[in-house]
Amino acid sequence: MLERLNEALYHLESSLDREADIAEVARIAGVSEYHFRRLFSALAGMPLGVYVRRRRMTLAGADVLAGELTLLDVAVRYGYGSGEAFARAFRSVHGIGPGEARRAGAVLTAQPRMSFRVVVEGSTTMRYRIVEKESFRVVGRKARVPLVHEGVNAAATAHVESLDAQDIVRLKELTGAEPEGVLSAAAYVTDSREEGAEVDYWVGVVTGSDTVVEELDALDVPAGTWAVFDNRGPYPSALQDLWRDVFTQWFPSNPYTARPGPELLRTRPVEIGAETDSQLWIPVERGSSSSRM
Repeated sequence: MLERLNEALYHLESSLDREADIAEVARIAGVSEYHFRRLFSALAGMPLGVYVRRRRMTLAGADVLAGELTLLDVAVRYGYGSGEAFARAFRSVHGIGPGEARRAGAVLTAQPRMSFRVVVEGSTTMRYRIVEKESFRVVGRKARVPLVHEGVNAAATAHVESLDAQDIVRLKELTGAEPEGVLSAAAYVTDSREEGAEVDYWVGVVTGSDTVVEELDALDVPAGTWAVFDNRGPYPSALQDLWRDVFTQWFPSNPYTARPGPELLRTRPVEIGAETDSQLWIPVERGSSSSRM
């Protein structure tokens, strides 16, 4: 699959002078546009749109410094209909406007062209199973928190601590479907997995699709396929590593792609650094055979 991803990036690189057709790029990669955006973000550490803008402005910066074209001609070359729109995009990447960049000694920011390759750093096994699940409802408390790749997520921790004992008792009374018990659910607001991207973070339980509890928030989840990963390790680093490995190692090596839906995590409340058993549920769908490595 990495070969197809690199073919897709090559195609993307050839279209930096116009509006990128991400659906076509995803088709070349052999996956859905949704999965391609999610996979790229996990592998690259930035949203696809940010990478495209940085690459486009890297090339535009070279043209600006060369001085062979007018600034308007450079703007048109890279698909901008006005000098003002081009200047805003240029400044967002380089920190200065294109006019300033033509002054002697201007410092610009370059985004290198990206490609993916396999680097073997050790032997890691991942225990998983595939589960077909009917529609269900997550009932609990929701908060908007930023995504944190390493270390403690202070906003998520504060949300968990805001639940009192009565809330927890009420939630435990409602549980009755797999995965059982109080869990967390992350529903991504955008396709980005960049540090700081916003996530709807739930603390709740899985219930039947017709369960109604007026004093609690509810998230309806349609029927579908889930990849379930069992994990043991220090909290929270082992879980953060697992999330990363699922998208950077498991997906490229298996005939499944991500689909829209919340990612569910069941783990015991533990002290930072303590060993804990956890279970991660990722919504997936089976991809075509062309998406395999």
